[in-house]
Amino acid sequence: MNIYYDFHIHSCLSPCGDMDMTPNNLVNMAKLLGHDAIALTDHNTARNCPAAAAVAEQLDMLFVPGMELCTSEEAHIVCLFPDVDSALAFSDEVEQRTPFFRNDPDKLGKQVIMDEDDEIIGEIEGSLLMASDISIDEVPALIESYGGVAYPAHIDRDSYSVIASLGVFPEFSGYTACEITGAGDVAALTADNPCIGLMPKLLSSDAHYLENMIERSASVELPERTAKCLIEAIKGNIQATWRR
Repeated sequence: MNIYYDFHIHSCLSPCGDMDMTPNNLVNMAKLLGHDAIALTDHNTARNCPAAAAVAEQLDMLFVPGMELCTSEEAHIVCLFPDVDSALAFSDEVEQRTPFFRNDPDKLGKQVIMDEDDEIIGEIEGSLLMASDISIDEVPALIESYGGVAYPAHIDRDSYSVIASLGVFPEFSGYTACEITGAGDVAALTADNPCIGLMPKLLSSDAHYLENMIERSASVELPERTAKCLIEAIKGNIQATWRR
């Protein structure tokens, strides 16, 4: 089946995410834009995934729990998990492996946890914008131990990307996919980094505001519409057709 997706979306839990990016708002907006599947990938946490998952289930949308991890090199990595419990377990580990720096909501933005009715049920005190002590090379195997998959985010950007941090794509780190923005030059990136040639090159919004969410364009052909099937496709363990 052909699945239109956006696997890089932030909620109001990310300090740089707009307060309008509530679980209900972002899931319903994705539905209006024609997506069949989404992932919530807040910075260094998965605490709003339970609420978003509940909303997505009501709309018959595939929800993939996720996170945008900031590595020790300050590169961003999209991490996707088969279920909410796995995402929350990894979220606990990231919290333990990230230096605590108290968030300043007035300067950096609020970091609120919501329930499926968009009611605030908590707030994360430590800044979610800090780099963890998890290295780029460590990520793939670590995420696999939680049943998930990881791939470098927005590799065409000049900041917070693996290429910006390392100069080249980390060929021998175990990554099987990458994310390139709509503005990225896929041909040039592939020429400079031949190792990404046959990889899936995902296209997602990285939306922090409702107006930044994109209409459906990227899709993947999967045997079944499940998070586990998607993860196996990104790993290259099952056949899938990716379109940007």
